[in-house]
Amino acid sequence: MLIKQILKYGVNELKENNISDAILKSKILLAFVLKLTKEQLLIYDTTEVNEVLECKYKELINEIIKGKPLQYITNQQEFMKLKFYVDENVLIPRADTENLVEEIIDICKNNVNKNYKILDLCTGSGAIGISIAKYVQNCKIIQSDISKNALKIAKKNAILNNIEEKIEFINSNMFENINDKFDIIVSNPPYIKTNIIKELDNEVQSEPRIALDGGKDGLTFYKIIIDSAHKYLNTYGSVLLEIGYDQKKQVIDLVSANGKYVDINSKIDLNGNDRIVMFKKQK
Repeated sequence: MLIKQILKYGVNELKENNISDAILKSKILLAFVLKLTKEQLLIYDTTEVNEVLECKYKELINEIIKGKPLQYITNQQEFMKLKFYVDENVLIPRADTENLVEEIIDICKNNVNKNYKILDLCTGSGAIGISIAKYVQNCKIIQSDISKNALKIAKKNAILNNIEEKIEFINSNMFENINDKFDIIVSNPPYIKTNIIKELDNEVQSEPRIALDGGKDGLTFYKIIIDSAHKYLNTYGSVLLEIGYDQKKQVIDLVSANGKYVDINSKIDLNGNDRIVMFKKQK
């Protein structure tokens, strides 16, 4: 088959199985298989694809139809204009989380003479902390996760983005092995209700459950962070948390009830959904 023919095959297969972004995914996948750019697919669209690569492409199209995320096939995801390696051990970084990173970058830019010490809790692929380290000159990042496999990927991504000298990695169940104090604690913790996970689309269900499951009410990890964060913050240190679109009131209520925080606020994402809850330690 010619490139344009096999590409059409991929698009049709994905569309027939109600896979979103069928054209884009087909192009990315074929470019990956043929080791070409998406632009080169157009330039060489009348080039014959050998039978081995054609079979590989069709097999991978079937993997997507079965629910495997494209990013786990290509092991690539872009976040904050940086490239990250991802596989089944980590959550796939999403554009909505860029709002969280940008908020922290803005905080740090307001005091360029300060050396910020930042804890990226539940780091997963490392996308949040690595992006901060890349765009904030004066900072030291601690990235922690309960999963040793996730930390291996975070380290890989720190090296990939030439930022490893600014990052320390700690294997920890939440604050268990954390001993320092920080100017900022940031986290995108698991926040999906346990009984909701089975209702999510197949792609999301292919991601590690440990990175999705926020307990019966979806608030398990927020409660842990809010109960303990003040012990690990410098005076007026900040906590920034990604939240689910419908969790703003519940999380803010937890922060307010704790009594150890001030300047409680929230921010929406580019789609207008509540995405961040932020607050500071009292003096």
